[in-house]
Amino acid sequence: MKISDVQSTEFNEFYSNYLALVPKNILLKDGFKESSEEIIDFFQNIPAIKLNYAYANQKWSVKEVLQHLIDTERVFQYRCFCIARRDVTSLPGYEQDDYIVPSEAKNKSLESLLEEFKSVRQSFIVLLHSLNKEDLEFLGNANGNPMSARAAAFIVLGHYQWHINIIKERYL
Repeated sequence: MKISDVQSTEFNEFYSNYLALVPKNILLKDGFKESSEEIIDFFQNIPAIKLNYAYANQKWSVKEVLQHLIDTERVFQYRCFCIARRDVTSLPGYEQDDYIVPSEAKNKSLESLLEEFKSVRQSFIVLLHSLNKEDLEFLGNANGNPMSARAAAFIVLGHYQWHINIIKERYL
C-alpha cells in the first residue's frame, strides 16, 4: 500500500501538506521501518547545545519538537487502531500545544526521548502488521472529519518529515 492509494476523501485537507512529503514509492510498513533509523540518526546528530534551543519566543525547543512527534504518533496510532477496528465513534481532536509543557521534554535527555520514540514506533509497526487491506481502508471519523486507518498512518510519516525540514531550516 502506497500513498498514491490514499484518496482525498480519506482525510481532512489540513493533512495534505504532510501527505505530500511521503515518498510516492514507499510501502506503508516499509516507510515506518526505514524512517525509524533516519529519525534516530537525525536527532542524534544535532549538537547537544541545540537540543534546548528554540528559534523564536513561544516556539518549541528541538527536544520539545521530538516530544511533539512522539505524542502525535501516539494519537495517530490510536486513531489508526480505532478506525481499523471499525469504531465509528468520532475520535477527539488533539491540541498539540496543551501537551508540551506537562511533557517536560526540556528536562528529558535525548536518549530517553529516543527510547520513547523507539517504543512508540515499534508498537505502531506491530499494529500495522496486524492489519489487513480492508482494516487499513476502513473510513472512520477523527475530530469531526473522515479519516481512514491508512491515512492516519501515512500522516505520521509525513508529519515527521515536515518537522525535520523545519528543524533543518530554523534550528540548525
